[in-house]
Amino acid sequence: MIQERELTLRALLTGLLLGAALTPCNVYAGLKIGWSFNMSIIALLVGFGFWRTLSATRGAPEWTRKESNISQTTASSAASIISGGLVAPIPAHALITGDPMTVGPMMAWVFAVSFLGIWVAWYLRPMLVVRSALRFPAGMATLETLDDIFGHGREAIRRIVVLAAAGALSASAKAINDFVVALPRWSPSALWAKFTFTLEPSLLLVGFGGIIGLRVGLSLLAGAVVAWAGLAPWLLEVGWIVVPETDAGSLFGPLVEWLLWPGVALMVGASLTSFAIQLGRALQSRAGSTRTPASEATLSWRWPPVAGFALATVLTVMLQVLLFDISLWLAILAVPFAVLLATVAARVVGDTGIPPIGAIGKVSQLGFGVLAPGQAIANLMPANVAGGAAGQCADLLNDFRTGHGIGASPDRQVIAQCLGVLTGSVIGVLVYLVLIPDPALLLTETWPAPAVATWKAVAETLAVGWSAVPQGAGPAMLIGTLTGMFIAIAEGVLPPARRRCLPSAVALGLAFVIPASISIMMCLGAVLVALLARWRPAWATRYAIAASAGLIAGESLTGVFSALLSMVH
Repeated sequence: MIQERELTLRALLTGLLLGAALTPCNVYAGLKIGWSFNMSIIALLVGFGFWRTLSATRGAPEWTRKESNISQTTASSAASIISGGLVAPIPAHALITGDPMTVGPMMAWVFAVSFLGIWVAWYLRPMLVVRSALRFPAGMATLETLDDIFGHGREAIRRIVVLAAAGALSASAKAINDFVVALPRWSPSALWAKFTFTLEPSLLLVGFGGIIGLRVGLSLLAGAVVAWAGLAPWLLEVGWIVVPETDAGSLFGPLVEWLLWPGVALMVGASLTSFAIQLGRALQSRAGSTRTPASEATLSWRWPPVAGFALATVLTVMLQVLLFDISLWLAILAVPFAVLLATVAARVVGDTGIPPIGAIGKVSQLGFGVLAPGQAIANLMPANVAGGAAGQCADLLNDFRTGHGIGASPDRQVIAQCLGVLTGSVIGVLVYLVLIPDPALLLTETWPAPAVATWKAVAETLAVGWSAVPQGAGPAMLIGTLTGMFIAIAEGVLPPARRRCLPSAVALGLAFVIPASISIMMCLGAVLVALLARWRPAWATRYAIAASAGLIAGESLTGVFSALLSMVH
């Protein structure tokens, strides 16, 4: 029996090139809306289409399922690099200290945090992927796509065409707006425009809306109405926010400095309550046993995985001490904390497909805030290690689930993941510095960076207490916290059919931190895909994700290119 090709040079190079191309998309989106997109299916489709075409026209060896798995694993590992703190704790650190990290230390830091996440995922894999009944929806979606395109090659080509067409449309719109003429932004009135109620010419936001679903999209719209149409005018009326009369532009900057507090409180209340519920379920659950497949017994390591985990531990501890002057005991404690959080986060991802990145970030910040009271950096960067490694681990377990479904070798997937995060660390940091050459650009209408606002607010509150909270925001934070807790408890006790009627607490809180225009456009995308699913369900099932992903990739890549040109000129 001839063994199917797997860890080939062309599979790795394809994954690295795709990862380098897709990493900027998540960096761009993370700074815009605080969310990222799992790039596995995009990488899978593009890699398959390229090599299948080359096989048909140039006689190249047939592209195999396992090569596809290695390629998409490498690419998704690179694109998920923002879990390492690139668009959250690192910028928050720069804003708090006024001392941005330079390129070399930033690359080393992001790589170390993500590298730790790989090895935590390796040790959790037997329990959560092999012997557990957890589904890992994102990994299963990739597996189903893999089976579909290898079973029906023409279907893959159709999806690639839809992906490319959507990408070209989105890129063209962004290029026209940046290089030719500014596309129109419609608003009911000049006053509403001041409160950021405009229709933005951004197909990236429409694409993200198509992915997040109707419940989250409507929750964003509801949050925007409460924050920017309700609270914002009232804040000006009572005088808690004072804007110079000469300021004729958007009021996003001064208003978000107040609105982020109840928004963050809502997200934190919901996240911690949901985390507690999930932790309780994880402690009560018992993983079912399954017989280990043959591929599990044929690992080809020439050195034990414990060496990888040990190296990752040394790197993260050493960098905490050298770069941020974190005490040694606190730096060491970040590693077991990462394992604990990763276990819970991975179970949430395995059950729901939704990575609780916000929740684990807040839990880690609160934990280190208790251990190192009054020190913003000491609760920020060790929390980055714990939360970032846990987030990366939860994401990579989806790749392990896909590989497990086709009998792939997990040790070869780990090699692909290590090379992927190395590439993502380099490309991601360079793209971030191109987009944000000065941290003062953050928390503006152009770059709202909601994750940065959240990490910064929590760090400052834990360090200096209530003096960091602006006038009047305290009661609003209490209301936000209780609202988030109530929604999270309701989600935990209601049956799935009724749970869908609840708003998304995270989306409600996020709408307080981003311009209303972003929430409106994402809601529009969610509504369009929901209508399409009702009118043309077969088409929506096959092509909606590909079209949405194309819209995201096209605009984000063009936006990065536009930023590069602005630096040159």
